[in-house]
Amino acid sequence: MTEKLLGPLRTRPWPERWLTRVLGAALSGAAYLLCLPWDLRNRPGETGSVTETTSVTVLGAVLLGVALLLLAAYLGRRDALAWPLLLVAGPPAALMYLSFHSHPEPPDAAVWPLTWAFFTLVVAAGVLIATAVARRYRAADWTSSSGSGDSGGSGDSWDSSDEALSLARWW
Repeated sequence: MTEKLLGPLRTRPWPERWLTRVLGAALSGAAYLLCLPWDLRNRPGETGSVTETTSVTVLGAVLLGVALLLLAAYLGRRDALAWPLLLVAGPPAALMYLSFHSHPEPPDAAVWPLTWAFFTLVVAAGVLIATAVARRYRAADWTSSSGSGDSGGSGDSWDSSDEALSLARWW
């Protein structure tokens, strides 16, 4: 059962592979919708107030970040490098774009394209970092559990330098 949940997706049948990927994208989109409000624009704190407040809470942003990082680490451990970027960062970026685009602002105050681009890059960078960290653990686990005990067929025993070479090959 552990092999089925934590093993590489490339060894699984294609329906299971694609179901896992679709489920990952759905979870990413659901996390965004649950943690952030649909209307992301600033609004007056009180009627007639000059100061504005945002509808995004710190707790919602932190929960979204944690959920996306955990999902990126899980998919990064199981799949190729590009898939977690598409599956975890893609749905929130698309939903954020739709949210900003569905609430038009006056032309002189439309800063949402810059906001969208910035936060899309932040989410994508976080996903790539979480994926890279998870891939390091994946390489160490899969090479040590392979049972071959040699590196490149030389017949020597497995040591830390062989593990470092193995990790370098996975990058």
